[in-house]
Amino acid sequence: MKRIAVYCGSATPADPVYIESARMVGRTLAARGIGLVYGGGKLGLMGAVADAALAAGGEVIGVIPQALVNAEVAHRSLSELHVVDTMHERKARFTELSDGFLTIPGGTGTMDELWEAMSWAQLGYHAKPVGLLNVAGFYDGLIAFVGKMGDVGFLRPQHQNILLTDDDLDRLLARMADFEPTVPIIRMKRDDL
Repeated sequence: MKRIAVYCGSATPADPVYIESARMVGRTLAARGIGLVYGGGKLGLMGAVADAALAAGGEVIGVIPQALVNAEVAHRSLSELHVVDTMHERKARFTELSDGFLTIPGGTGTMDELWEAMSWAQLGYHAKPVGLLNVAGFYDGLIAFVGKMGDVGFLRPQHQNILLTDDDLDRLLARMADFEPTVPIIRMKRDDL
């Protein structure tokens, strides 16, 4: 993987484990020569992951809507900053620019990005790995919910491994690098649906 889109929050929670984990992700990607594609902001975990990658000599590409540039939250010291009109364009650009997706803690915007990456993988709009770094158990409930979707039957058996989860970044990156895409819905036969 040459570039990974990292989805994360623009907030800075009180517990320092979250900001430190974002910095660790940025440093690790840069050390491995993997470019960072992210939301282009300078605040919270977004700013922390970008600053850490930049400080370690990594490539950092931001993708940010014009409205957030106008709100003065854009990070102006990146390798590249792509300004788009809408959030839809932002997510499409993430997919174009990256070879995989890594979600670390965040809020509703982060969840929107994660769910779309998973949905597009399931449908067959991309065949890239979707990883979730479970920092300090932050995503325990979400991981259980994804399991529940499979148990109930809303997530087909062949799609239950689209979301790769781990609490260790090195293991998660290794799993992402070894990812084998499943049969997407657009290639399935009617009887399989």
